[in-house]
Amino acid sequence: MKLNHINLVVQDVGSTQLFLEKYFGLQPIKKPNSHMALLSDDNGMVINVFKGETASYPEAFHIGFMQENQEQVNEMYQRLKSDGFELEPPKTFHGSWTFYFDRQGNL
Repeated sequence: MKLNHINLVVQDVGSTQLFLEKYFGLQPIKKPNSHMALLSDDNGMVINVFKGETASYPEAFHIGFMQENQEQVNEMYQRLKSDGFELEPPKTFHGSWTFYFDRQGNL
């Protein structure tokens, strides 16, 4: 089994779409608008981004993006860091080379 799609509710669809494209390589499935963007990865998984004023996610809710190797994780970390995100360096956690952050750069 593999994940088919996930729906996210955000206040700003456009900036979320650009963020997911820039840092995670997701591509639009169809022309996005201010109310909805459908983005896909190379494996066909889809993230549906919908406009909403409020969303209630559990405190530990997060999305993980797998990379092929540690170098790709390090490159992603450097791009985010260079663009002003406050991040702790990648480390081994639960057997994976990883780092965590939110869009504001918080851990």
